[in-house]
Amino acid sequence: MSRFEPCHGKDACRDDGEHCLTCGRSLNEIARLRAGIDALAMLALEAGYDNSEEYAQYVARKLFKTINHRREQAS
Repeated sequence: MSRFEPCHGKDACRDDGEHCLTCGRSLNEIARLRAGIDALAMLALEAGYDNSEEYAQYVARKLFKTINHRREQAS
């Protein structure tokens, strides 16, 4: 199992065409994560939520539980 390395910011990002040389993640993985975050942000904006911090905390809790559940199912 690998360890997630968060982005160090666009100014620190350097790549070889396939991977970020700063965080080590593939550019495909980075793009997919950005698309997922964008979709969650658009959902909140379209729904008109004014409590974005609570929404983000809910998403984080649910994501953590979903990951753990799927890991348990896989093993």
